[in-house]
Amino acid sequence: MSGGIFSPLGSCSELEKANCHPLVCLLCHEPYQHPCLLDCYHNFCASCLRGRASDGRLRCPLCGHPSVVRGGTGLPPVDQLLQFLVDSSADAEEDVQCANCDRRCAKAELDTMCFCNTCGQPLCAPCREDTHRAKMFARHEIVSLSKRTKDIHKKCPLHEEPYIMFSTEKKSMLCINCFRDMQGESRAHCIDIETAYMQGCQRLDQAVMAVKELQTSTREAIVLLKAMIEEVRNSASEEEAAINSLFGRMQEQLSDRKKTLLKAVQSQHEEKEKAFKEQLAHLASLLPTLQVHLVTCSAFLSSANKAEFLDLGYQLMERLQRIVKLPHRLRPAQTSKINSEYRAEFARCLEPLLMLSPRRSVVGSASGIGPGITGTNMLPGGQCSKTLMVPGCPPDGDKMSTGPLVRKPTMHRYISTKVLLAEGRETPFAEHCRNYENTYRMLQTEIQGLKDQVQELHRDLTKHHSLIKTEIMSEILQKSLQMDVQIAAHYSAVEMMRSVFEEVWEETYQRVANEQEIYEAQLHDLLQLRQENNCLTTITKQIAPYVRSIAKVKERLEPRLQEPREPKEETAQMLLKICDDSEAA
Repeated sequence: MSGGIFSPLGSCSELEKANCHPLVCLLCHEPYQHPCLLDCYHNFCASCLRGRASDGRLRCPLCGHPSVVRGGTGLPPVDQLLQFLVDSSADAEEDVQCANCDRRCAKAELDTMCFCNTCGQPLCAPCREDTHRAKMFARHEIVSLSKRTKDIHKKCPLHEEPYIMFSTEKKSMLCINCFRDMQGESRAHCIDIETAYMQGCQRLDQAVMAVKELQTSTREAIVLLKAMIEEVRNSASEEEAAINSLFGRMQEQLSDRKKTLLKAVQSQHEEKEKAFKEQLAHLASLLPTLQVHLVTCSAFLSSANKAEFLDLGYQLMERLQRIVKLPHRLRPAQTSKINSEYRAEFARCLEPLLMLSPRRSVVGSASGIGPGITGTNMLPGGQCSKTLMVPGCPPDGDKMSTGPLVRKPTMHRYISTKVLLAEGRETPFAEHCRNYENTYRMLQTEIQGLKDQVQELHRDLTKHHSLIKTEIMSEILQKSLQMDVQIAAHYSAVEMMRSVFEEVWEETYQRVANEQEIYEAQLHDLLQLRQENNCLTTITKQIAPYVRSIAKVKERLEPRLQEPREPKEETAQMLLKICDDSEAA
């Protein structure tokens, strides 16, 4: 056995490749030996499940659903129904020998064999007609070999009496003694074996019909999911190709704009550097002139007498004043910040590529999803309708497929519309959405009614094999044509509103673009003011020592200016102080 295999089945393809015989285990691929039933209703051999339980739980090797395991064996309970089928299958494979003529029957003749439940022996068809037609065998219960009653099912194990009744309350067979021991209220729920068998067959037929419908829906869902997986794969390939294409174009645009911006930065750098160097050269040439004149003043004061001072001193003063009044560019003419607006430039070059618009694509035909399943089989919320479409008949929506259809789920559109209407804005588009929802719900109700009628006719035709009235088919076809006309008219009316809404959307887009531009400009202005403030702070910090030095000089000069001194000595002292301070600075 495969009890040592602890990995679940990998995928649906592996499950399809596995042996799907109902009496064969999916793990060991052998007939069931003591089949166990899990909580997910999957069956496996007891030996295949042994050792898989952990902490009182056992995960299904097929679907992974956890099952609670009780007892010390670590195994779920044995499936009595499946064990009965396994035992019956084993009995059917045994050689059958007629008890009257000892003739062995081949497997092909087993369907013609009979079994006498009274005698407990098999009979071939000739012996059934020749021997068991006598009056002495009139009360013998003779059934087909496949429906023979085993000894364990014939008598009550408690009283060793044959079963005669069935309790619908306890779902168990009763002998005469079991029936006598029951209370009066419970006896009301007892019926004879034959009636219970007929009622059980009817209920089993109903359960089988429900399971068959679920099986049909499951197969349709599997086909649809396989088609959707393929569609997802194709959509992923298309999306990857679109991403790569857009990324390539963005790279090209960004590369070109990068070269342009780098050239602009280099141009600004050269321009600013040239201006700063010119200003630096001017100031560098000014500094020796100032130093020469300061030394000249110092020497003149030390060597000239009063007459010489009065003769040449005022000329020197005028020269110094003219030097001071000359237009000297002491402050930088421009900032040192190089601003290329690269973010805005990159955004502008990407704006044509990143125009956000609804993704539109043409919905595939019915053959793209699967045989008999189209987009019209999908109900709101992603559920698949059980209605089967006749292959080769295109859906009614193809008549209006002149323009691209927006691939957006109906439920998502419904929720978005609800949110839009809940905002309470009285706009033309909101009014259009409100009218659209009313009309769409009416059309959807009509279409759902036609779906139910066609589904009922399809079920009667394929399962019940009953006749279908031609008048009903004619009415359905006529209603379908009328619905097609109504849907086409509504589609045309909605399509006519496109130009009106596009104008509104264009105005809104322009308004939003203008607001975004104003907002970005406001941020830019604030950043520029902040940069100017930073420059002023830097310059203030740089000139602060000079201001403090001049203030100290002024403090020293003010007491001396108040004392009566000779003009020559005062002027000399002032010039010397200025020279010393300038050298110290």
